[in-house]
Amino acid sequence: MRRLWVIVKKIFSVSLVFNALLTIGCISGILAGFYWYYHDWHPFSTYLISGNLFWVAIAAAIINIFPSAGIGRSLHTGRFLFHHYFYGFMVLVCGVVYVVFFTPISLLTIFLVNDTSVQVNVGRFFILGGLTLVLDDLSDVHTKLDSGLNWLKCKVGQGARFVSVVQLVAGAVSLYVSAAVTLSVYATPEYVTVANLLLIGTLFITSITSFIFVRRHVWQKIAD
Repeated sequence: MRRLWVIVKKIFSVSLVFNALLTIGCISGILAGFYWYYHDWHPFSTYLISGNLFWVAIAAAIINIFPSAGIGRSLHTGRFLFHHYFYGFMVLVCGVVYVVFFTPISLLTIFLVNDTSVQVNVGRFFILGGLTLVLDDLSDVHTKLDSGLNWLKCKVGQGARFVSVVQLVAGAVSLYVSAAVTLSVYATPEYVTVANLLLIGTLFITSITSFIFVRRHVWQKIAD
């Protein structure tokens, strides 16, 4: 039973990292349209005061990655033949090859274009999945990376209170953006798309995760 609980907790940890990356991926396309593709376009403008707030949601997702990965990093799940990052790199390489040879989208713009076809989304999924596994096991990739992460953890721990405040604010903004998109989708039937529903879900999870991490004082504990 204990072994099962460890595996479930590890899956939960990886899922949170994946959600953070998915949030960034979903928002990247919106920001690309906001800044480059669509002139004078204001996403979800009826309820969202500024498209620039998506940057804050990205910040919330980035801040969530480290403590999310930390949930699983403290567990001893063992490994099958290789470290998790090896499989992550394999999935990432396969995703890149798939995008380059089997989709009409450039690898450099895979998360920036408004293309919701199945083949493009499959490529996005494998790229994000590979990155998730690598980030989850990043400290084992190389000793220098491990040392760098420990140094960064120490520095962040010194400003734990400030980081917690930033995470709380970013989480609150993410929740507002999620609510604004939800209201826009509810008010405008043509906004009801899988992409927008996914955006709402990832933003909501990102915001709630931020609140939980602040509530549990994860950044203060990192300094211990």
